[in-house]
Amino acid sequence: MFREMRRKNQQLSQQENRAVLQRGTSGVLALLGDGGYPYAVPLSYACEEGKIYFHWALSGHKLDAVLKENRASFCVIDKDEVVPEKFTTYFRSVIAFGRIHILEQEAEKRRALEMLAEKYSPEVPEAEREKEISRFWDSVCIAQLSIEHLSGKQGRELCAQSGEKQ
Repeated sequence: MFREMRRKNQQLSQQENRAVLQRGTSGVLALLGDGGYPYAVPLSYACEEGKIYFHWALSGHKLDAVLKENRASFCVIDKDEVVPEKFTTYFRSVIAFGRIHILEQEAEKRRALEMLAEKYSPEVPEAEREKEISRFWDSVCIAQLSIEHLSGKQGRELCAQSGEKQ
């Protein structure tokens, strides 16, 4: 169902793909939007065990799109260094494909919010993070993308830097 990468020598391993997702701080979620137009929106996220978690408002374009069509992709750019003198960029990115569903169970929703709080505010004491979660609990929607396919690629220059075959 998912295409094979054409330039396999630039393909990241599944371990490298997961590492990119762990390192990343934002990505772009692509959904089927209004009128059949693609809707791509940058989001912060947390991931664990083949799942990516997002938070957003209880109403709006993202939620409407997900409720209409739950297939989505999420792209994280790990490296994007423009090298003007070589007319190229040194890049590394990962795309996760899967289906999104809205978390309804309180324990799942709380765990996702705790992961997001820990990722983006690790220096804030747990009690303070918990207060913030409680403050927004009734006004936040948590979505989970279950990864069905994960694909990553890096520029040839990065392959050469890491000693990989061209």
